[in-house]
Amino acid sequence: MAAQNIRYRELTFTPFTHTHQQDKGLTIDDLLEGLDAGRAAAQADFGVEMRWVFDINRNIAFRNSAGMYDPYPAERTLAYALQGRDHGVVGFGLGGYEVGAPPEPFRHAFVAAKEAGLLSVPHAGETEGAPSVWGAVTALEADRIGHGVRAVEDPGLLTLLRDRQIPLELNPTSNICLGVYRRFAEHPIRHLDRMGLKITVNSDDPPLFNTTLCQEYARLADEFGYDRRGLLRLARNAFEVTAVESDLKAALLGEFDEWAETHYSNEEVQ
Repeated sequence: MAAQNIRYRELTFTPFTHTHQQDKGLTIDDLLEGLDAGRAAAQADFGVEMRWVFDINRNIAFRNSAGMYDPYPAERTLAYALQGRDHGVVGFGLGGYEVGAPPEPFRHAFVAAKEAGLLSVPHAGETEGAPSVWGAVTALEADRIGHGVRAVEDPGLLTLLRDRQIPLELNPTSNICLGVYRRFAEHPIRHLDRMGLKITVNSDDPPLFNTTLCQEYARLADEFGYDRRGLLRLARNAFEVTAVESDLKAALLGEFDEWAETHYSNEEVQ
């Protein structure tokens, strides 16, 4: 992250898989201690700030002989996220393969997470289409949506996302690798942006998709024709939609604006 000049990042972590699925002998206290230690070292050694999104693996909740929803993984993850609020947990998420695992059954956990002050940041609208995004917005009261790219298939949904300014965390390289779109020319990021939706660019899972955040920005320029002004606007969006505490968010935005002014003072960057 430091090598890419990333100043702040919210990373997704799935605690249930470490405490229940694998024979690691780890407790949530062990995990929080390790996350705290790594986060503190990154800040001290490299100046990189990190916060966590604890997410539910939706496929675990539906993985049983009858294919019925099991609330236990969501309830445990919620308990872990609430315990982790003093350890950098700022968001509550929902990940995994969307097919056969819709958002609606997870509503109980997301409502409780939001009441406790966590952001609702589920993944939706990647391997499933617009109905998955609708579920994230209406049932999970999403504050941000991971992916959400297939909202483009429903004009009414696009209007809602634009009017509410619910941010979409777009991941172009991931979408190509997973076959959501065959090539970058088919990807609707430009259309979503022109419509006035709040979008950010993200790297999803960098080792899995052999990418970095810097490479994603380079692809915005090379594949989608974004100029410096557009790239700066999208980068600023990312700071604006974070869940970090307000004083640090203000400091990060101030640092970003000063950097942009210093490096691109002769260009319009608003």
